[in-house]
Formats: sequence, structure tokens, C-alpha cells
Amino acid sequence: MLTRKQIDLLRFINDRLQRDGVPPSFDEMKEALELRSKSGIHRLITALEERGFIRRLAHRARAIEILRLPDALQTAAAPATAAVGARAGFAPRLVEGAGRPAGPRGSIPVVEATSHSLPVMGRIAAGTPIEAISEVSHHISVPGSMLTAQAEHFALEVRGDSMIDAGINDGDIVVIRAQSTAETGDIVVALVEDSEATLKRFRRRGGMIALEAANPAYETRLLRDDQVRIQGRLVGLIRSY
Repeated sequence: MLTRKQIDLLRFINDRLQRDGVPPSFDEMKEALELRSKSGIHRLITALEERGFIRRLAHRARAIEILRLPDALQTAAAPATAAVGARAGFAPRLVEGAGRPAGPRGSIPVVEATSHSLPVMGRIAAGTPIEAISEVSHHISVPGSMLTAQAEHFALEVRGDSMIDAGINDGDIVVIRAQSTAETGDIVVALVEDSEATLKRFRRRGGMIALEAANPAYETRLLRDDQVRIQGRLVGLIRSY
């Protein structure tokens, strides 16, 4: 039997995978569970792995795979997920190419098609911003469960390592839902001063916008509202081996 903290952490990881296709960082887990240190997260992760609920993947930064969920979590996930997600500042949902996420806020229907062809709009920098992307380079087939009904989507090839601690590696294909707004904690495609596009975590800091990397080697960029335009939000990730 799992403890309440173990269930809360398993729920949080699963919901984050359902939304972004990548697991949360240890700092985000610590904040969501209101723990004082990451050592408590390490103990919970180890316990879940020993009990066969998760698996940590070797040679990949912060990679965690959900193997199964306990009955208690499957029957009572919705209300508790809202509580944990609210503490973290976002409401995560899963995108693994399996399952049926309900959308960014838990109520929007998803596309039912098994697969869907999306345009790959070139490359996006996960590092120093590169020239804005506007031309289709090719198309890629993605699971319909990644896509929200009645919304536009596109894909980008990631270049750089600034989002590696969010599980996004150089060469990955990210699936983006086109939208012009974002909430704190969202991973977004941001157009900086109408000339540079970058993939970063979006946060508001006072009257400024912070474009935050997930790699300590990169500094957070603080910009005015009029310097940033949101092009879309990350909803899925495709990786080739």
C-alpha cells in the first residue's frame, strides 16, 4: 500500500506527463508536495520504483516512466490532481501517444483520430534564440490523443539543450498548440521582438515576462510585455532513438 505522499507524487508525475509529455523536475515535485528538500522526493521516487509503479530511464535527464497506477489513484485522481496542480501553478495533462488527455484545463475534447499529420515549421532554439520560423519543412504523423479538438497545432524540431532538465533534448520534435496566451509554468514558443523564436518556460515576474531555461547553464531572460508574443504551448514530444 502506498502512503498519501507517494500517491500524491505519482499523481503529479502522471498528470504532468499527460499535459506536456515530459515529467516534472525535482524542484517542481518538491513545490507541489510542499516538501522542504529534494531528498524527500528522492525517497518517494525510490519507493515508487521499488513497488513497480514507475521506472527511471537510464542516460536521460529526469526521465520517469509510469508503469501502472493504483486503484485509489484511478478512482480519485480528478479532485486531488486539482489540489496538487494548483500548488504548482499549472494543471498538468499526459501526452505519450496513448491515453486521452482532456485538454489544457481538463474540459476541452481531444481529437479522436489515431494519427494526424502536422507541419514541421523548421527548427526552434532551446538555447540562444534563433531567427523566427514561418516555413513548413516537412510533415510528421502524431497521435491524435496529443491534439485538442478545434485547435491548430504544429511541430518544431528542437535545437539546443537549454530545456534538457524538462526532458526536452536536442533533436526532439515538440508538438505545439497554437495560442497567443500562456499561464505561469507553461512551456511555450515565444517570439522575441518579432524576430527571434525560442522554446522556454513562461513566467510572470511583476510587470515583466521571464523566459526561463531548464538548464542552469542558461540565464533567465526578463522582457517587457511588448517584447514577447506567445506563438503556442507545448502539448507533446516525439523522440527518435
